[in-house]
Amino acid sequence: MVNKKNRGEDMAYEIRGRTFDEFEIGEEFTTASRTITESDVVTFAGLSGDFNPIHMDREFADNSPLKGRVAHGILVASIATGLGNQLGIFEGTTIAVLSMTINYKGAVKFGDTVHLLLKVTEKKESSKPERGIVIFETIVQNQRDETVIDGQWVVMMTRKRN
Repeated sequence: MVNKKNRGEDMAYEIRGRTFDEFEIGEEFTTASRTITESDVVTFAGLSGDFNPIHMDREFADNSPLKGRVAHGILVASIATGLGNQLGIFEGTTIAVLSMTINYKGAVKFGDTVHLLLKVTEKKESSKPERGIVIFETIVQNQRDETVIDGQWVVMMTRKRN
């Protein structure tokens, strides 16, 4: 007879994410890094329809004030959300992202490597007892630790599991 548990058939998905109650104000998280490639930019341009020459045309971009092609700002912000999710702290416990504030501080060129810093700045009770709001300061930095994006994520999270 085969034990189903050993084959994983009776094993339930185990949520890795943190709940509202498990976050502490002032707590900080640093993600892994990710290099921005030309392929990332070309793929994003195709998905978004944003073929601005600052992203796509080397001759145009080389003669611009930025002196070269740059990644779409919203692409870098999107990659930052993915890096944040790879931490595991949001997995299975996020109900909704209520808002994101994005402030662009610097250009990201092809070959730049970015990472995300998250800091818990505030927690708010919700009108529903099974959820709460966590506010994170967000900072995206490049390989020189220069801030290229900063902002805020407001995230509705589940409360502590019983």
